Amino acid sequence: MRTLVAGWFSFAGMGATAGDLLARDVVCGWLREAGVPHDVALDPPFAGGVDWRAVDPGAYDRVVFVCGPCGDGWPLTEFLPRFAGRRMVGLDVSMLDPLERWNPFDLLLERDSSRTARPDLSLLSEAPPAPVAGRVLVHRQDEYGDRAAHAEADALVDALLADAGLAVVPIDTRLDRNATGLSTPAQVEALIARVDVVVTTRLHGLVLALKHGVPAVAVDPVRGGAKVLRQAQALGWPHALPVDAATPAALREALGWCLRPEAARAAAATAARARRALAPVRAAVADELAGGGG
Repeated sequence: MRTLVAGWFSFAGMGATAGDLLARDVVCGWLREAGVPHDVALDPPFAGGVDWRAVDPGAYDRVVFVCGPCGDGWPLTEFLPRFAGRRMVGLDVSMLDPLERWNPFDLLLERDSSRTARPDLSLLSEAPPAPVAGRVLVHRQDEYGDRAAHAEADALVDALLADAGLAVVPIDTRLDRNATGLSTPAQVEALIARVDVVVTTRLHGLVLALKHGVPAVAVDPVRGGAKVLRQAQALGWPHALPVDAATPAALREALGWCLRPEAARAAAATAARARRALAPVRAAVADELAGGGG
């Protein structure tokens, strides 16, 4: 006999959250540790489980409903009767009705109810979080011509990030009209400094990432390369390509390297070299302001 694990991830369009899925994974881990065979009831967009409407209820001796609010309404009024006679376990659920009025569970270890409250099961999840990528795209710059190249560069960045399994944070460095709700340089830098990698078509996406020791993959949106590629060359940062050379394979290779532990050290070292290289510029400005002309 098997256990069926269900939750709000078992019903399409019912708002399953990251917490629901993390709690589900905790319970499935417990079942594996106990050697209990089990299935997970899933509905799109989640895949890899079973459809609770199609399985044979007699194949299960236990149903575990995991996480989220539970009340005497649809779809539970359809789900629970289908598995009548199975041992029903409620884990990490918030019971909407007083227990004396409605409690369909043979064993209830609730998150909260009319009798008690417990910490949420997602606290026990051991799955590592995904790396965070800052997505920093340039607005159209007509002075560089070729709008198609800009669109191509954006598409390359978006495809790379869509396939990488990263948590993507859009970051707009333009401050006169900002698409991500930022209004100061400090806010822009705060976001860039806190991501694990930056993927960018902007010169300052590259520069500010390296400034804060964040590895960056840069795509110059001008065919043959322009200021973004020239800046990467000036910095000695190798993970920059002009749009016409930025193949998906080359970008995946660059991103993979930038997610390695040594990449952050390389980014910080690049920024340190750049600061040293700027020392003569500061000296020349100081000389100019002091009245020199040399």
